[in-house]
Amino acid sequence: MEREVSFCGWKAVEDRSKLSENQEPESGRAYTMFHGAHLNNAMAIINKGFVPSKDGMLGAGVYVSRNIKKAMCYPLNTDVNDKVVFKLRVRVGKVKKIDRDNHPLMKSWHSDGYDCAWVPPNSKISTIKSGREEDCVWDPSRIEVVDVACCVDNEKRRELRRLVRSKMKNKGSGCYLCHRDTSYGDHDIQPCWGCKKEICCFQGKHSCKSRKSRKRD
Repeated sequence: MEREVSFCGWKAVEDRSKLSENQEPESGRAYTMFHGAHLNNAMAIINKGFVPSKDGMLGAGVYVSRNIKKAMCYPLNTDVNDKVVFKLRVRVGKVKKIDRDNHPLMKSWHSDGYDCAWVPPNSKISTIKSGREEDCVWDPSRIEVVDVACCVDNEKRRELRRLVRSKMKNKGSGCYLCHRDTSYGDHDIQPCWGCKKEICCFQGKHSCKSRKSRKRD
């Protein structure tokens, strides 16, 4: 006889969708990354996707980073109240490492068959003063917004997160909680028996507020 399992708080030992800055992304994998944008453009990005930059350090494409602090710096010369940082699921495809100035494929990597360019941290590229890693993705359809990581305006953040979840549910391509691809089989979403928040068993972490409050009592 099958029994329903109830979930409370946990933390996964390993989340393979996340890399440290020094780890080189493997071609064909999907990873968690971030992108900083102007708050005025947030809803358009969620609804229609990213518009690639026409040029930049790595040429045309969508610039993202697995370093959230780097993403929080963008857009440059913009007040923090007007910024939003998106959490993304990026299917990197074929990756080319660009680690120095005047690299022969600095801006032509896509023409050479690559889908993504990766600049490792502390590389020999003089324009990256922070030393933080950076990625450039050619095709914006490889990038999916899965959450709003940072937004000073909490009410606006809640509004944007609801829109992200709605888009993911309607698209049916991924779980809006764990961000896994569910096109080959869905999985259940249940309320946590402690705090009643919606969760799924594939989430990397769930902090049960109800459980924490009981421990303090």
